[in-house]
Amino acid sequence: MKKFFTVLIHSLILQLCQSSLATQNVHYLEQNEVFKFNPNPYSNRQLYIYCYQGTPKYVIHVWQSVLLKIDHSTQDYNQFDGNTPEQVQQEYVDQRHSWSINLFAIKSKSIKLNPFNCSCVGIESRDAYSVHLQVIRVDLWRILAASLGVMLFFSAASLSRNTLFHYLCGISFGICASFLILIYLISKLFPRKTLMYGVIGAGWTIVIYFLQIMCDNIKLITSTYQAYVIWYTVITGAISFVLCYRWGPVQNPRTITLIKWTLQLMGLVTIYLSSCFQEAAMGQIILLLLMAGLPKRWLNAPLMYWKKKFPPKVKLLTNEEYYMQGVSETTKALEELRQFCSSPNCNQWKTALKVKDVKRFASFVEGNSHLTDEEILEYETSIQYRPFADEEDSVITSDEGW
Repeated sequence: MKKFFTVLIHSLILQLCQSSLATQNVHYLEQNEVFKFNPNPYSNRQLYIYCYQGTPKYVIHVWQSVLLKIDHSTQDYNQFDGNTPEQVQQEYVDQRHSWSINLFAIKSKSIKLNPFNCSCVGIESRDAYSVHLQVIRVDLWRILAASLGVMLFFSAASLSRNTLFHYLCGISFGICASFLILIYLISKLFPRKTLMYGVIGAGWTIVIYFLQIMCDNIKLITSTYQAYVIWYTVITGAISFVLCYRWGPVQNPRTITLIKWTLQLMGLVTIYLSSCFQEAAMGQIILLLLMAGLPKRWLNAPLMYWKKKFPPKVKLLTNEEYYMQGVSETTKALEELRQFCSSPNCNQWKTALKVKDVKRFASFVEGNSHLTDEEILEYETSIQYRPFADEEDSVITSDEGW
């Protein structure tokens, strides 16, 4: 009975401490507000909670972003996240009263908050710092992600059959998967015993931890070890290209279909993650699926109705434009005829029997003009007596000449 009362009193004291902290050390940030924290010189570390209450959901806020930027001189601070100040305080108490060490605790100086829900961030530090709440009404990165998802969804069919896309994906995968090959070679050095498998499995946590540190400091790594990064990318990319060239692109139709479905799924996931407004993102995804599933004649029906209701104005050609168009089209048609006569699809002997002058036909196929000097002179003489020649007289066909 005495133990029960002890636990009860301890819980009451803990709740009173939490309530007092929630009322004293909680600050609700407004848009574009900068809050500077000055620590108490008589205390070691102080926990202060910063909250953003959120805004109602409207369509104009589809691509809105809220960032909480922490300006701290060092990394000597602890960060706690939660939806309410009570959750942040509970996480803080649990970590203080536990002996566990969380290697995967995320500590970032630019924190993305949900624009529509209440979000709180607790910071425990003994040094001075400042926090800045930045509200971006239209985030261009979110718009770019949504546009990329739409493009990836509609171009999945063509990309899955594109040879260049296969090579790029293979080279990128080879550069990223080279770490796995390195781990596989290192694992060959260990004896194949049950205990060593356990050691390797436990070591994966440390590997993931270092990968997380590397991703968080990717800019620093690329600037400090730029030469090593370039050589690593070039060597692994060259090896990956050789392997992709050896095996060639994918040819199996079912594999191509699976690649297309995977790209479409990646596009839909990108659209969903491009906005914190999940309802609007799902609406975009449903609209894309309907556009992809409906027949094309149904989608073209509104456009055809609009053209029928408001037909485009027809622009008439002038005499000079008509003449230039006739010259260009005639030159193009003669070039196509010359290419057809030179191709294996044309039976030259059968065609030669139908023309009057075989030598002239052969000269035309070799690239010479299809008109003689007498025909050109006769045409120019007839043009001088008529201001506008008919189309039949303006172009001398090859059959008349041959």
